[in-house]
Amino acid sequence: MPAQLNDKTGFNLELFFELSHDLFCIAGYDGYFKRINKSVSTVLGYTQEELFARPISDFIHPDDQDITSKYRDHLKNAVPLLNFENRYITKSGEIVWLAWTSMPDEKEKLVYAIAKNITHKKKHEHDRNELLTKLTQLNKDLKQITYSTSHDLRAPVNNLLSVFDLLDVSKINDAEILGFIDTFKAATESLKVSLNTYVDNLQQDSLNVQTEQVDLNDCIKTVLNSLRALIGNSNTTINVDYSEVSHVSFNKAYLESIFLNLVTNSIKYARPGVPAIITTYTQQVDNTTQLVFEDNGLGLDMNKVKDKIFGFKQTFHNHAEAKGIGLYLVYNHVTNLGGTIVIESKPNEGAKFIITFQN
Repeated sequence: MPAQLNDKTGFNLELFFELSHDLFCIAGYDGYFKRINKSVSTVLGYTQEELFARPISDFIHPDDQDITSKYRDHLKNAVPLLNFENRYITKSGEIVWLAWTSMPDEKEKLVYAIAKNITHKKKHEHDRNELLTKLTQLNKDLKQITYSTSHDLRAPVNNLLSVFDLLDVSKINDAEILGFIDTFKAATESLKVSLNTYVDNLQQDSLNVQTEQVDLNDCIKTVLNSLRALIGNSNTTINVDYSEVSHVSFNKAYLESIFLNLVTNSIKYARPGVPAIITTYTQQVDNTTQLVFEDNGLGLDMNKVKDKIFGFKQTFHNHAEAKGIGLYLVYNHVTNLGGTIVIESKPNEGAKFIITFQN
């Protein structure tokens, strides 16, 4: 016969015991159940008679039997067991995770225990860990690809710069051609600097990206010089005003990449027949520094794109060069250094990006 509840208070402890969704049980020091509520039978799938007839260890997952036995010995030495997790095998062969709180009674040689079914929680943890493992590997693969690409591109870029050194511009009298050569050389030199910086950054721990006081005007100037031909050919107008805040604590390569992607996106997604007008400025808001970047382009329907705007390989316009990488990089550059970025946009009314730097 299972042990009876000893009710000395006048309250209906029998009802309390049976109605609980948690698993209530009383076990003997001999390793057998003496009393269980309906939840134990429901979760494990055995009848009460079956559960009373066999040692508790028979129902425990084989991989958890040794550790459970050790903790059961602690109970016999009057040491309570708190938040102990182990696996049980149900009658149908499924695995359930239970979190136990057990209190020994040395006088009666009994253990009073309550368990919560945490199988759902454990499944979520397992799925999350698998996802983190996959994301970590993906990040590692992407980093390696980026490193290899940046490293391998440096050789042809250096060769191209060597061509400029060999070129005797004194024999060229056409001012327009000389201007093209200067623009091409400046863009190539800027590309070399960017590639070297990317390789150096990739060799560092991504969690320890170096920051410094970066001059915003210098950064935007470097990027605009490298895009001089694109800006001129597209009749793009760019207005820059960093008078309110001219320096921020950031990574220089990250900031140049942000400018590069935002400027090229504004030009790429200009409205047909309407040259891009880009306006960028800084402002102080609630003791924080913000960099604002806005254009008059195609814009976006934010109700449709929602939280996909900064996703990897997410594209929202039918453009041959749309790869869905630019805004993904911008978002990660900002957030990796503790900042935030939001976008305000409407279709055919342009887009406004607000980057708030970490104080």
